[in-house]
This record gives sequence, structure tokens and C-alpha cells, in this order.
Amino acid sequence: MKTIYALIGPSGTGKSHRASMVAVDKGTEAIIDDGLLIYRGRIVAGRSAKREATRTAAVRRAIFDDPEHRSQVAQAVASLNADSVLVLGTSRHMVERILTALGLEDIPIEWVPIETVASPDERRLAQYIRQSEGKHVIPAPTMEVQKSFSGYLVDPLRFIFRRKGRQVEVEKSIVRPTYSSMGRFYIADTVLSAIVVHAGHRVPGIARVSRVMVQSSQDGILIQVDVTPAVTRNLFSLLRQVQAEIRQDIEMMTSINVLGVRVETRRILIGPS
Repeated sequence: MKTIYALIGPSGTGKSHRASMVAVDKGTEAIIDDGLLIYRGRIVAGRSAKREATRTAAVRRAIFDDPEHRSQVAQAVASLNADSVLVLGTSRHMVERILTALGLEDIPIEWVPIETVASPDERRLAQYIRQSEGKHVIPAPTMEVQKSFSGYLVDPLRFIFRRKGRQVEVEKSIVRPTYSSMGRFYIADTVLSAIVVHAGHRVPGIARVSRVMVQSSQDGILIQVDVTPAVTRNLFSLLRQVQAEIRQDIEMMTSINVLGVRVETRRILIGPS
């Protein structure tokens, strides 16, 4: 790697919002932001600090204090074999700690203060939104972010800008972290089960949906459900349709990442349901 670009500025001044534009300007495709390594719009390694339960834990995650997290991202950065990377931090000291943790401390740094890419009004607006709504930006598409933010409300943010004579379209995501002072929400397993039952019954040919089991983990949920078909033809196609409907409804209604849907049938209904 030949160059590190470091976008620095106080928390909430819009660094993550402008990271994609700065990356295009500097000709780099890799971004390190809040514990994540993002390459060509994909989250390729790391865990976001915005998933942590407290601000202290978020800071430790952002500076790669955890050895396993640090090793994973350092290896991923090395495997990219990129000429440059954009690193975001609240100060020079923070960026230097990140670079030391990832073994990049000997690479020349070009500093990019947030004041050079965002006006005073833009920075004030960013801080107002952060303080009043608790919203944070992740410079990656929503489909990527949802994989890592199961159960969080993730909103897409798309915009188009012109750089170096070409039109660039960028998608970012807006999340509200767990440690936000605005609080957090929970979705009970009974609610998830009700969504599963409703989705299953919506598939023509399914007479009953029963025995819904939801297994939760940090990365998402596994769903197991028993169904009773009222038809015998194209049975496997019917069960695959049930899988698809359940996954779609859960992810759309709750933003929870569905790791898998296991559909079983033990009987087939003959006659009126």
C-alpha cells in the first residue's frame, strides 16, 4: 500500500456521509470506518462500532482494541493489495491508533480535515441530526449493512454527484446505534411467529401453519416451521415458495436478517380444511 488518506473531524460532523465522495476524489476503493472495512461498496471484514451497547465499547471497537477483530481486518486489508485506503477518525491520534493496530503505521498519510469537504452549515446540520435523531451513516449499501445489523432499522440513502467528468451514484445507509440516547426497540418471538404464520397461510395450497420455532443469534434468526399442504402436486416447489414468503415478510417488516428457513411437512390434508 502506498498511501493512507485520513478523513478527520469531530464526531457527528458528517465524515461517514462524505466518505464515498472523498474516496472517489482520491481514487481509493477501500474505506475503514467505525470498525468496518468496506471495499467497492461491500463490507468485507470487521464489526461496526455502531452495534455496540455503550459508547465506550463503540470507541474500543472503532480503534480495533479487540485482538480477534484487529487480526481479521488486518488480514483482509493485506489481502486486498490496494494502493490506498481511506481511514475515518475523530482526530489524528485516533487515526494513528487505528493504523498502528492494523500494521499500517509506516505508510505515508495525507490528512483530509472535514472542514475541507463540508461547509460550516453542512457540519452544523449533521451534528443537529446526530443529536436530535441519533442517526449515523455507514458508507455501504443497505443490503450490505442489513447483514451486519440484524434487527436494526436501516434506511437507504442514495445520491448522485459528478467527479472528474463522470457521474457517480452512491448508496449509503442510515442506522440508529444501540448506544443512542434515543433508546432501542425489541421484537418478541411471538410477533415473529405471527408473521411466519401469516406468510405461510398466504401461499395457495397451504392449509395450516403450526409449530413455529425461532432461534435468535447476534447475526440474525433461524426459523423452523411445520406446514400442512392441501395439495400433493409440485410439493417441493410449494415448500420453497413458503420459505421465500416467510423470509421476505420477516426481513421487510422487522429488518431482522433471516439466516435460514426450514419448512417441514408431516402430513397432507385431504378434503375440507
